[in-house]
Formats: sequence, C-alpha cells, structure tokens
Amino acid sequence: MMIALKGLGLLLALALLVHFGAQAIQQRLLYAPDTRRTSPAEAGLSNVDERELVMRDGTRILTWWGAAQPGRPTLLYFHGNGGSFVTRSERIRKYITHGYGVVMMTYRGFGGSTGSPNEKANVADAKEVYEAVRASGISANRIVLYGESLGSGIAVQVAAEKDVAGLILDAPYTSIVDLAFLHYPHLPARWLMTDRYETLKFAGKVTAPTLIVHGEADDIIPVSMSADVAAALKGPVQRATFPGAGHSDHYLFGSYDKIYAWLATQFPSKTAGSNAIAP
Repeated sequence: MMIALKGLGLLLALALLVHFGAQAIQQRLLYAPDTRRTSPAEAGLSNVDERELVMRDGTRILTWWGAAQPGRPTLLYFHGNGGSFVTRSERIRKYITHGYGVVMMTYRGFGGSTGSPNEKANVADAKEVYEAVRASGISANRIVLYGESLGSGIAVQVAAEKDVAGLILDAPYTSIVDLAFLHYPHLPARWLMTDRYETLKFAGKVTAPTLIVHGEADDIIPVSMSADVAAALKGPVQRATFPGAGHSDHYLFGSYDKIYAWLATQFPSKTAGSNAIAP
C-alpha cells in the first residue's frame, strides 16, 4: 500500500510539473508584451488621451482614447499578442485622421497595465472597457469592435454578449488550440492549454455586421480559418483577403481602403464623403 501511495504521489507530482510547465510555456508563446508605459504624446498622437481604468479586481488597465468626428463610429480596438500601444500608433493615427474614433485597451502586463495576461482576464477587462466607453456617452450603435489577431478572439466574445454596431476581425482564428496544434503538432496542446480562445464557440452568438480582413500568405493564422469563422457568424459578413499579404502587412495591399469603404456602408448618412478626408 505504501509503495502504491508513493507511486501515486510521484505521478501526481509529475502531472503537476507538466501542468505548470505547460502554463509557463503557454504564457511565453501566447503573450509578448512591450511593458513600457508610453504616453500618446510621446507616440506623436497629440489628439489622443491616456485613461487608466480600474477593473473590478483592482487591476489597472491603460486605454488610449481618440474622439470620433460628429456622427462617426468609434473603434473599440483589441490588439494582437505582442507589443502595445506604440506598436499601433500609426493605425490609431490613420483612423482618427479619417474621422473615426479609437479606444484601444492594452492587456494586463502590456504597456503599463498591471497584472499578467490570460484569456479570462483579457475578456473580462474588454467587457469592462466596453462599459466604460458606453458610460462616456458613446452609444452602442456607434461602437465597432476591432479585433486584431489574438484580439479577434476577444472581440468575438465581447460581440457575443454586448450590443455593437459592427465587428472588424483582422486575421481571425478558429481557436488558439487549433493554432497550437498546427504549429506544434507534437505537443499535447489540446489537453494542456487553458487559454483556448475558442472563437467558433462564440461566433454563433454574433449577429452584428462583420468585416473580415486577412492576408492570403499569412503563415501564422491560415486564411482558411477566417473562412471558418465567417461561416460560423450569424450576422451579415464581408470577407476581404489579399493575395501576397502576410499576417500583419495587408495594409500594404489595400486593407485600409476596404475597411473605410465597409464603415461608410455601415454608416452611410454620417460617413458619406469620408474618402475626401486625408488617409
């Protein structure tokens, strides 16, 4: 009996070692934060404000806010797994210059936000930031969620629960588990991963009009995954893919023009003539 108990204890110890080792590996593979806190002014965005929001559990999440021109929507932007605000300052500049508002949050441990990122916290924080946007006076019919890469899974989960005017998915995936299996087929990812970001599980609850943009040469998230996501969504979907474009360079192939045109279609009375604004 003692030998059996010792054997069981050894197996338990090994299981715990594998589990916590897997969590450490998952954290390193999924999240690559730029931890520096940089102000919008330092990034050359004089018309953007930094706001620090305190989540229900006391975590402090940084957000950058750029106001929309009257009648135009605000993009609530959830970024990818690396970098932070500064990495996307040019994107923010383009949308604001084009007349659209932008509210971008950064995840725990990114860009001056406290805490450590994980799926549960990231999604909960995203929903709290959505409520902060609503509380600021921006109505649901003027909020468009924008999910970039990792953030696309967060955006879908928010859109499945909250009222929004639209959803833009930039290189969406079916689940992080599927991606892990694709890139690391010899690892038992389906058993060990806790941050799963199962987009297809939530996509069936999303009825908002959606635009999907994806590079056809994306070697990180295959373009076929965006087709699967598009098929699972319940609202009207437009999908724009760009031959030759990779994971994060489709803007060189015309994706901004596709996004501007789609936004103009969704908000025709207010965004008409938006192409006259400097890109």
